[in-house]
Amino acid sequence: MIRGQGIAVAALALVAAPASATGTREPTIAELQRQIDELKAMVEQLKAAQRAAPAPSAPPPVAAVATPPAPAAPAAPSAPVQAAASTAQPPAQTAGTSAEQTPTYEAYVTLQDDEGRPWHERLQLRGYTQLRVNEIIAGDATAPPGISRLRSVQDAGISDRNNFSFRRIRLVIQGDISDDLSVYLQPDFASAVNNQSVGERREGFLQLRDAYADWSFGKNKEWKLRFGQSKVPFGWENMQSSGSRVPLDRTDAINSAVPGERDLGIAGYYTPSGVKRIWKRLADDGQKLFGNYGAFSLAAFNGQGTNRTETNNDLMLVAMATMPIELDGLGSAFQGQVLELGGSGMLNQFQPELRSGGVSPQSFDDNRVVVHAILYPQPFGLQAEWTWGRGPEFDSTTGTIQEKPLSGGYIQAMYRVRQSPLGPFIPFGRWQHYRGGWKAALNAPRLETDEFEFGVEFQPIQPLELTLTYSHMKRREADERRTGQAEGDLLRAQLQWNY
Repeated sequence: MIRGQGIAVAALALVAAPASATGTREPTIAELQRQIDELKAMVEQLKAAQRAAPAPSAPPPVAAVATPPAPAAPAAPSAPVQAAASTAQPPAQTAGTSAEQTPTYEAYVTLQDDEGRPWHERLQLRGYTQLRVNEIIAGDATAPPGISRLRSVQDAGISDRNNFSFRRIRLVIQGDISDDLSVYLQPDFASAVNNQSVGERREGFLQLRDAYADWSFGKNKEWKLRFGQSKVPFGWENMQSSGSRVPLDRTDAINSAVPGERDLGIAGYYTPSGVKRIWKRLADDGQKLFGNYGAFSLAAFNGQGTNRTETNNDLMLVAMATMPIELDGLGSAFQGQVLELGGSGMLNQFQPELRSGGVSPQSFDDNRVVVHAILYPQPFGLQAEWTWGRGPEFDSTTGTIQEKPLSGGYIQAMYRVRQSPLGPFIPFGRWQHYRGGWKAALNAPRLETDEFEFGVEFQPIQPLELTLTYSHMKRREADERRTGQAEGDLLRAQLQWNY
């Protein structure tokens, strides 16, 4: 305060000095009062800047303070001194200069971590693209009306007319906006829209896949609540990212519960520290995990599927449990091996879309369970899942949709080669089987799937993965107007680049 008064007195003396030295007239009281108020405002700004500075700095040059403003016109003689004083402007506030001032807008929106980084600097951008080619080399590539052709609900690129196609173009934006809250956003640029021109498809449309926020809390952040559109915790294979899966597609039986794998709702996940440790060890080893969706989860979703409007005001309830078990204690032959066991259950009411337009006015039971077992490849591995339940299915005899039983699953074997002249690679073989409705298609047609698939995934350089497969398929087409099983052989290739 003493220092501020000294500056004010010095400035006042410098203002008054020119008048007496030159012999000009004495300034009026009103002029002096106005100049004093302006100087006070300048002093207050200097004092505030000194308080906000992180370290003491040299005082500003006296000349910068001593320069007086241009003299104003004399006030009217009848105007009292108080009137001149009331016209003085209050000191201008500088953003962030003192604790008493109102915080700026940025202070509210810029959340920082312990290192002082704003949240937008902690976002990560990553993704992957899958370029695929399918070729039917034998079998029922075409068929007369009413008879099934060799087609798959997992890949619309399987047909007698297609060559190259983009299966997925994913871009992920994710990061922590605070110590306890993270965000995740994933669109897909390879979605298709049907019935654009005389019933034809158009490729390359943008579609929302994931958009959610995670709130983590508890000891070591073992608990997590997820809000938004995300994967439904039903089926180990459904939860695993398509960028990590060894085979090109998911299986019909497991994916029939949640085609598209996602829905809109709230999920709670619990992952004990011991489970986190095992999963981290597997991730550091390069294993293809299903992602941290919790060792135990409980969730509620709309239940109509990915990007579909809720229609029946009913919730889909899902619960899942999965537990990795280290097998090192069984002997040297099991050193480093991990066996993961678990299962999921789902209760839902579903209204299929109708070929005539709209959705079914009736809701159908859509209740299922699934069990899974994974022996991670170190180097040999096994993976299996099986599901049972009831769901909507078109009945060709009555021409109506009814609730019917469903069942199916798969068994997969794989072998991991860590080093070779071609880079790491994983040969695999898989058999899948399914009998039941496919609720995501018009009129929920029945699927009858039997397939053997053999292939190998190469990684010539780290960002590239090349997968080559041969499949022998027996499939009923997902169209209630066609009957029977188509049979044939298929060669497929996919190049995936990660970024």
